[in-house]
Amino acid sequence: MKILISGFDPFGKDKINPSIEAVKMLPDTIKGADIIKIEIPTVVGKSIDKLKEKIEEVRPDAVITVGQAAGRSDITIERVAINVDDAIIPDNEGNQPVDEKIIEDGPDAYFLTLPIKAIVENIKSVNIPASVSNTAGTFICNHVAYGMAHLKETKYPNMITGFIHVPYIPEQVLERFDKPSMSLDMIEKALEKAIETVVDNPCDFTSDNT
Repeated sequence: MKILISGFDPFGKDKINPSIEAVKMLPDTIKGADIIKIEIPTVVGKSIDKLKEKIEEVRPDAVITVGQAAGRSDITIERVAINVDDAIIPDNEGNQPVDEKIIEDGPDAYFLTLPIKAIVENIKSVNIPASVSNTAGTFICNHVAYGMAHLKETKYPNMITGFIHVPYIPEQVLERFDKPSMSLDMIEKALEKAIETVVDNPCDFTSDNT
C-alpha cells in the first residue's frame, strides 16, 4: 500500500507550519505501507496541481492532506469538503477568491473517504484529543480537500482521500495568548495513528463515516 501525505508551507507571518513539520517526522513505512511525503504551497490552484503531479507519478492508494487550523485544540478529521473558495485573507501569492467554485462543473460537496470515526478513536487511544469536524472552512484546506475528492471521483475511483486539521504548535502562540496549541510530537503521533487506521481499514467506508 502507498499513502501520499501532504502538509503546507508556512503561511503569512508564520515561519513554520505544523502540518508539514509533522509530516516530515513520519516514518517512511507504517505497518508495511510506504509513506510518501510532500510539501504543497498555500496557494489556490497550485496546491492541487502539485498533488495531482505527485499522484500521477506514484499512484497512491490513499491521499491524506494535512493543514493547520488556528484556534482548534485537538486533531480534527474532516467529514466533508464543499465546492467554494471564499477567502477572508490572501493566500501566499496574494490570491483571494470570494464565492468562487473550486471546480466549475463539480458537485456542491463531497463526503471524504477516510474512516473518520475509526481514526478519531485510534488517536484518542494514545491520549491525544481528536474529533470529527463537519467543516474544513472555505480557504486553502477545503480547496485541497475538495480538489482531491473530485480527482478521486473523476479519475481514481479506488483512491482514498481525506483531510486532517492540526492545531498550532507552542512556538506559534507565544504572542497569541488566546489560541490553543499542541506539541509537534503529539501531532506527528496522531498522524501516525491515522495512517495505521487507514492501513487496517482500507475498505471501512460505511455509514459510520457520514
